[in-house]
Parts: sequence; structure tokens; C-alpha cells
Amino acid sequence: MRNREPFDPLRRRLVGSALAAAVVAAVSVPVRAADDLPTINVWKSPTCGCCKDWIRHLEDNGFPVTFHDEGNWDARERLGMPVKFGSCHTGEVDGYAIEGHVPASDIKRLLDEKPDAIGLSVPAMPRGSPGMDGPQYGGVIDPYDVLLIERDGTARVFESYR
Repeated sequence: MRNREPFDPLRRRLVGSALAAAVVAAVSVPVRAADDLPTINVWKSPTCGCCKDWIRHLEDNGFPVTFHDEGNWDARERLGMPVKFGSCHTGEVDGYAIEGHVPASDIKRLLDEKPDAIGLSVPAMPRGSPGMDGPQYGGVIDPYDVLLIERDGTARVFESYR
């Protein structure tokens, strides 16, 4: 029979606490809580499938979404988004216009950085962007840029996807 140290409850609690703290630290990643994300209002056509897929992408990434099956052109104009940066749907979040298939991660970055701008746009409808990435597109991924639309109507690249 081996000689064992006597049971030490304090030692066991300390080891257990250290292990519990290590587990919590390993799984705790600073992420914006879904409760912190503002609602995105979206104006779209009632028959547009890619718009519905983009809304699902936003919801899957923690955004509450309210959508309207009309008024895309009116919303774009009201928010000051130039037509040349237009797409099939227009969103609004915290006073920013979100035009087209903008990834949720870029919207979160916009909300964190809070630039003095009109908003973000992914002009046209590039395949592979959120909402344009379903099986009907055959896995084709077009390179595209997310543009930050400045107050003067000019644009600069906010994020590139290649």
C-alpha cells in the first residue's frame, strides 16, 4: 500500500477554483452582446430572396431587424445615400444608411468607430456577399468592396473582400 498525503479540503478548493477560473478565462471572449446591438430597419422588395437572406445574415449575427416590403428608393433618398451606390435594399441603423449586401461585421465596426459619414454600401449585388451566397450562386465569389460613403457623397474603401 502506498503512503498518501492526508486529504486537504483547502488545497482541493484552491485547485478547483483555479481550474474554474481558467475555464472561464478560456471561453470568455469580449464580444458585443446581442442586447447592445441596435435594430436595423430594412426597406426591400417583397419578392426579393437575396434581401431576405441578408436579413437572416444580420439576425444570425445578433442584430434585431425590422423590415418593410416597400420604400427602398424613399429610404435611400431620406438617408442621403447617392443612387450610384444603390442596391436592392436599404437599411438604417443608428442614423447610418446601409446599402446592399454589407456584412454584419462591417456594420458592427461602423457602429464602434462612429465615423461622420452617410453609411456603408456594397453597390450592385456581388455573388458571395451576405445574402448573395446561397447554393443558387454555385459557390461563385466575386471580389467586392464595402464602401464608406462620406457626407459629401464621395466614397472610400472601408473593407475589401477578395
